[in-house]
Amino acid sequence: MNKLFDTVQLAGHTLKNRIVMPPMTRSRSSQPGDIANELMADYYAQRASAGLIISEGTQISALGKGYAWTPGIYTAEQIAGWKKVTDKVHQAGGIMFAQLWHVGRVSHPSNTGGEQPIAPSAIAAKDVKVFIDEDDKPDFVATAQPRAMSHDDIKQVINEYRQAARNAVDAGFDGIELHAANGYLINQFIDSESNQRTDEYGGSLENRLRFLQQVTQAVCDEIGAERVGVRLAPLTTLNGTVDDNPFETYIGAAKVLNDLNVAYLHIAEADWDDAPLMEQSFKQALRENYAGLMIYAGKYTGEKAEQALAAGWADLIGFGRPFVANPDLPARIEQGIELAQHDPDTLFGGGAKGYTDYPLVTQ
Repeated sequence: MNKLFDTVQLAGHTLKNRIVMPPMTRSRSSQPGDIANELMADYYAQRASAGLIISEGTQISALGKGYAWTPGIYTAEQIAGWKKVTDKVHQAGGIMFAQLWHVGRVSHPSNTGGEQPIAPSAIAAKDVKVFIDEDDKPDFVATAQPRAMSHDDIKQVINEYRQAARNAVDAGFDGIELHAANGYLINQFIDSESNQRTDEYGGSLENRLRFLQQVTQAVCDEIGAERVGVRLAPLTTLNGTVDDNPFETYIGAAKVLNDLNVAYLHIAEADWDDAPLMEQSFKQALRENYAGLMIYAGKYTGEKAEQALAAGWADLIGFGRPFVANPDLPARIEQGIELAQHDPDTLFGGGAKGYTDYPLVTQ
């Protein structure tokens, strides 16, 4: 394990290794108010040996929320809550980015204060369910029919992203990641089947990438491009978003983001059983069209991570589920220690059980 434990520069910081803890929704924010808390601070600080931590998806507005109990970053109380988290992570020697999240159509009025969800087009996410907690009765329900965003809506949401980036810096985050993957709002604009607009935000690839470009430009202008990353998922079909030509679309997105000089692209590879494999040629093409750091995540082992780094198309590797039950994952990888397995029943919601009670290798 040589390259995985090399240092790398990001946002003016030296990352101590190339292991990334990617965003993972755990649904433990304090209610009411969707506020990050001390328990979350303990959870992230336990994992501060990662070269980079990227927070769970964090909604930029009340209308951007898709699931019960997920944290926000648009109120003073939410900013203060996240400050507790970043303070503890920094005290533990970690570097942390906030993932900014707007779910678009992947929501329900129970999660948005009664408001109808918004999307590029008035197309529902077919066969997709979201988690709600109405009258203390948690349940999974079908997503609601969204309304198509007006130009005023688009301007407002771009400004919400800009403000959320500023809020994240005020909360002590070292940078932000735009969630443009997995079928959420930015992804809904990018992919051809979820975007049926006939104005300057739909139709051609240039138009479908316009919202991504404008949101990214806004956050770069606000906090500096060196503190901005973007997560993309070229082959995912999660939450009902499908693109007719993912190679052309996502090479185009890489070119747009390269022109904006963002710090990194974070590629989420499809990782479910029988998922489509991302060809090496695709990864090489992304590398050729984007000059910044490349993060890949999706069922990587230490050995596979080393191979990716050696091949040159990746600079850092995200390990998602392994970080749940292995808070000191880098040490375990480096020492060849068998990884613990997580309890799937405690992934979403609850308290410390299955969250902060997994032991360190030294315990």
